Amino acid sequence: MKQVLQDMSNGGSTLVEAPAPIATNGHVLIDSTVSLISAGTERMLVDFGKASLLDKARQQPDKVKMVLEKVQTDGLMTTIDAVQSKLAQPLPLGYCNVGTVNSVGKNVEGFKAGDRVVSNGPHADVVRVSKNLCALIPDNVSDEEASFTVVASIGLQGIRLAEPTLGEAFVVTGVGLIGLLTVQLLRAQGCRVLAIDFDESKLALAKQFGAEVCNLSKGEDPVAAGMAFSRGNGVDGVIITASTKSNEPVTQAARMSRKRGRIVLVGVTGLELNRADFYEKELTFQVSCSYGPGRYDANYEDQGNDYPYAFVRWTEQRNFEAILDMMASGQIDVKPLITHRFEFENAAQAYEVLTSDNAALGILLQYHSEPFSRHEKAVTLNSEVTFEASRPVVGFVGAGNYASRMLIPAFKAGGAQLHTIATSGGINGVTHGEKAGFAKASTDTNAMISDPEINTIAIVTRHNSHAHFLSQALRAGKNVFVEKPLALTLEELALVEATYYSNRPSSPTPKLMVGFNRRFSPLITKAKELLSTIKEPKSFIMTMNAGAIPADHWTQDKHVGGGRIIGEACHFIDLMRYLTDSEIVSVQCRRMGDVNGIDITEDKAAIILGFSDGSFGTIHYLANGAANFPKERIEVFAAGRVLQLDNFRRLKGFGWPGFHKMSLWRQDKGQKECAMAFLKSIELGKESPIPAHELFEVARVTIEIAEKLRKQQ
Repeated sequence: MKQVLQDMSNGGSTLVEAPAPIATNGHVLIDSTVSLISAGTERMLVDFGKASLLDKARQQPDKVKMVLEKVQTDGLMTTIDAVQSKLAQPLPLGYCNVGTVNSVGKNVEGFKAGDRVVSNGPHADVVRVSKNLCALIPDNVSDEEASFTVVASIGLQGIRLAEPTLGEAFVVTGVGLIGLLTVQLLRAQGCRVLAIDFDESKLALAKQFGAEVCNLSKGEDPVAAGMAFSRGNGVDGVIITASTKSNEPVTQAARMSRKRGRIVLVGVTGLELNRADFYEKELTFQVSCSYGPGRYDANYEDQGNDYPYAFVRWTEQRNFEAILDMMASGQIDVKPLITHRFEFENAAQAYEVLTSDNAALGILLQYHSEPFSRHEKAVTLNSEVTFEASRPVVGFVGAGNYASRMLIPAFKAGGAQLHTIATSGGINGVTHGEKAGFAKASTDTNAMISDPEINTIAIVTRHNSHAHFLSQALRAGKNVFVEKPLALTLEELALVEATYYSNRPSSPTPKLMVGFNRRFSPLITKAKELLSTIKEPKSFIMTMNAGAIPADHWTQDKHVGGGRIIGEACHFIDLMRYLTDSEIVSVQCRRMGDVNGIDITEDKAAIILGFSDGSFGTIHYLANGAANFPKERIEVFAAGRVLQLDNFRRLKGFGWPGFHKMSLWRQDKGQKECAMAFLKSIELGKESPIPAHELFEVARVTIEIAEKLRKQQ
């Protein structure tokens, strides 16, 4: 398949070839026929990409604050790496797609192969979308017309919030693509409409659709026009679909509104409001969220759980259907909005027009390639590479943020021969695979795992898939590196353990490794060296200032991410196990109690571990601390001496003969050393860096802790 991506560092748009995505649970796979470039949103994204680093910072002051906090805790160089990595990740463009259903995943009802559908899929010749983000197209609505459905739904949601009634006077400020569709929707609602803009050609279209107009380019006063339009009473409502940094659209809207008028912001404007304008008239001001209820709700969009029809009448999907019904009845006419058509392969020319011609409205991309040619499951990224079977030949499952930023570079630095990177969507695999030097990218994970050229599999997917891919790779006789955790439940862990030991008679035995990188940090290596001279029990205090993440984030879901104890605190359970070099024999734990009936997530907890050598330690895993406090602090008390490690940048010794402190230029959590140790063990035929029984022990203890915390009141 092919897809349009934007380089966020320079704003350039490229057409990338990638393996076709697979139809996953609850999702629909669509062969595109046409897609619409959203002139407002996509022009804004391209302009942002072309902006200098300083201008990008000015446009996102909240992100600048986050960067400065990261500098405080993680250091300048680590922060620079993170920012550069973020900007280097290309952004898929587009969200107005029309096509024919190719196939459907499990648990998809209402769609079948051959159906014509609209979706919020990107500009790609094959798209995969949730079943709740597409809708069937009526027979008398063409593909080109249907491609306007999603942008029209944005305007429709703004109208629903404004609650217009028959005969009311409404203003639409900014009559670009969404504004002109909003004009038509308001007219269909029985409202009188005044359109305000600087562009005479767009105002002419608004007039064609039944609106009166106010031309700002001719110096016309929008407030006076609004008052005259409302017969001196003030308009009933204003829907702002403009995109500008100015506060004027909101100010003007307030001044032309009647008492208790409604203002809804659909576009993007400055928001420095004058209280008096709103106070005296008791105006209602609301910001509309995209296509409607369900937007940005993972439970609705990703997991496919619909809202009850009787209680949430107009969801995203039902707004799509309403727009399509209005197109079918002739109440919305989008044909006059089409200004340009381009073959999909010429998308770069389309984006040149978008950025150079402000009069451009409906820019369509047309897809004419044969659908069967789009569904290759693997693409070659480097045809010249060859592999030595005696060394690690690695296939990666997953290409998310951590894999691309940390793990893949660590494997490459450790001497791995990078064979294939497999993802379910395809595009991430190509993006990061090309950068890292992989030979292939694929969406067929089963084929990759069984590939005889590959002797090592790295699993960096969401946590609920680890046990499945791990067991599959072990059965295939592959060495396996899996990002923590090994498993989410004791049942999954038992399966992994049984699969691993069932391979023991084979020769050579596949190696198993979990990404417990912190034990490989240079500062932990030094701490281990110092502690090895002390034979008596030790006491540990490990404080993890983990930072808050939303309760509905996938890592908090015990069925997907396993929760933050299983997903993250396992690092420190392993680290304490490593520093004591003795078995965990007791566990106590306590989480923060529920507040006013609200269930508190398990990411605010204390864990006390006891070890067979008499050592003990406490792990404080806390998500309720300050962002500028060190994220990870480790203290060890032993034989009248203390070690203190801050954020894997500084190690201090108190009472240690010959040792006072050790500092690093940048934070180093041991990712490279961890990968290198694993790869060397394969190449040299040595034991895996972490004994398997320790991996299973830590996994079992971590799962038991999480289960205990969940049962507490």
